[in-house]
Amino acid sequence: MPGEQVSSAVHTLQKFSIPLAIVIAGALVAGALYFGGGSGGAPPGSPAPVDIKDVSIQADDPVIGEKNAPVTLAYWFDYQCPFCKAVDVGGVPQIPIEPAMPSLIKDYVQTGKLKIVFKDYAFLGPDSTTAALYKHAVWELYPEQFYEWHEAIFKAQDEENGGFGDESSILALIRTLPGLDAERLQQKVAEKRDAYLALIAEDQQEGASFGIQGTPGFITGTTLIPGADDFSTFKAAIDSQL
Repeated sequence: MPGEQVSSAVHTLQKFSIPLAIVIAGALVAGALYFGGGSGGAPPGSPAPVDIKDVSIQADDPVIGEKNAPVTLAYWFDYQCPFCKAVDVGGVPQIPIEPAMPSLIKDYVQTGKLKIVFKDYAFLGPDSTTAALYKHAVWELYPEQFYEWHEAIFKAQDEENGGFGDESSILALIRTLPGLDAERLQQKVAEKRDAYLALIAEDQQEGASFGIQGTPGFITGTTLIPGADDFSTFKAAIDSQL
């Protein structure tokens, strides 16, 4: 993992994530940060080596990019996580990194070199789960518009469990996106709630099995990127596989 470990949020940082252990302990506060350190390092505990070949990719998993792209990036996230927002769309003043996702899409997805698999790690509260439920419904009914919706909900992100991810707010957001039928999506969530909840749980368990302890977390090739990082880190991991 690039960069040296730091102890203060006032430093310019390269790696950020919300660790699950802090939430479980009841000590997560706004702006709490997990900092990784050491080149090629991993979170405390040094999980076993990872390999993207071991990541399950099913039809239920939202994917952008060519099916046969030579490189795959698996991305575990929570729609309430500000560090995930920083990677996806930016606009988080407390997290001084440029969003990596636009460059990943432009330079690698749109050129046929990369596909990105979107995995649930919905652990920050009820709104996280509700947003994840609608993620699956959007993918099932409107796969071509999945990433548009994904970007939109991150841009709408507000305070944790502040209501932006509850059902009424999500439906209001959906109604602003051309081509998406909010009532149809609401019905799909009602019909398949239990099945979607099972998928959400499976994704989180899978991520944890690879040593992902919070959000965001990424695996590509044999590289685990446990936090919000800048584009150069993703570029190096992807280019090494091309």
